[in-house]
Amino acid sequence: MKINIYYGGRGLMDDPTLFVLNKMKEVLEELRVTVEVFHLYELKNSIPTLPQTLKSADGVILGTTVEWYGIGGYMQQFLDACWLYGDKERISEVYMCPIVMSTTYGEQDAKLDLATAWEILGGRPCSGLCGYIADTALLEENEDYIRIIEKNAENLYRTINQKMPCLPASNQAVKQKVAITKNINFTPQESEQLSQYVSDDTYVQRQKADIQELASLFRDMMGTSEKEDTTEFISEIQEHFVPQPGFSAGFKVVIEEKKKPLMIDVNGASLNCAYGDKGRVDVEIQLDRASFADIVAGRTSFQTSFMAGDMKMKGDFKVLRALDQVLVFGSGTVNG
Repeated sequence: MKINIYYGGRGLMDDPTLFVLNKMKEVLEELRVTVEVFHLYELKNSIPTLPQTLKSADGVILGTTVEWYGIGGYMQQFLDACWLYGDKERISEVYMCPIVMSTTYGEQDAKLDLATAWEILGGRPCSGLCGYIADTALLEENEDYIRIIEKNAENLYRTINQKMPCLPASNQAVKQKVAITKNINFTPQESEQLSQYVSDDTYVQRQKADIQELASLFRDMMGTSEKEDTTEFISEIQEHFVPQPGFSAGFKVVIEEKKKPLMIDVNGASLNCAYGDKGRVDVEIQLDRASFADIVAGRTSFQTSFMAGDMKMKGDFKVLRALDQVLVFGSGTVNG
C-alpha cells in the first residue's frame, strides 16, 4: 500500500498541520505503508506535474492550514492541476483524507472544500480531521488529541486496505453532466510537456540569469554601471561575532541585489566572512538587501525574518537558530 501526503501550508515551524501529518506518517509506516510526502511550498514551480504522482498511490492525504481564509494557494494550485492534467480514471480509485488545522476561523469549511473538490475530480473522500489550534504546543502535549490523530490514521489504513465502497455523490453527477473540462488545443502529450516546461525551475532560473546579464550589459553600455561593494556588511559581522565553544558551521547568504553570495564560515572562535561562492555550506539563506540590513542593524533577527517570510532558507533550522547566538546584532560592538 502506498499513501501520498500533500502539504499545502507555508512550512512554518509552529504549523499544527505539520505535527498532525508527521504523526499520521509515523502510524502508517508502523503499519508497513509506504508514505511519500510532498511539500507544495518547496515544489511550487513543479505543481503542474504533481498529478502524475497519483498514479502509484492507493490513497492520499491533503493537509493544509487555514491562516486567514480558505485552503491556501498552493493546495488550490495542486487541485487545479489535478483537474487540468490528472488522470481522472486513476483518481476515481484513490481515497483521500482531508486534514485541516486552523489558527483562525474556517477549518470545517476548508475540510468540506477539500472533500468536495476530490468528489468532483471523481475520487473517494474519507473522513478526515479538522480543528482550531491556537498553540501547537497544546496539541503536542495533549495525549487525547494524539490518540484522535492516530485513530484517524488507522481508519484511513482500514478503509484503503478493505477497499470500502462510497455512496454516489451529487458532486460527481454534476461533473458528468455539466462540469466538463474546457478543451485545450493541445494533445495530451503536448499538454504534459507544456506543464513540465513551464514548471522547469532550471529553465526559469536560466532565463532570469540571462535577463540579469542583459541588464548588466546595458548598464555598462550606458556608462552607468557601478562597481559592486565587496566589503558591505563584513565589518559589522566581524564586530558582532560571539564565539560559541564547539560550534562550527558554514552559511551562504544570497543577497538578491548582489552578484556574489556572502559566505560566513564559523569554526569555534574563528570567523571567516567574504563574498564569493566557495567553502562548506550547512545553511543557505536568501533575502533582499533591505532585509539583511535590518538584521545587521539589530531591528530583527535571522529567525524572526524567516518566520515573517522575509527570508528563505535551506538546511537545518537548528543551525540557523544558532546563527542568532553567534552573530548578536543590535547590542553595540561585541568584539574590539
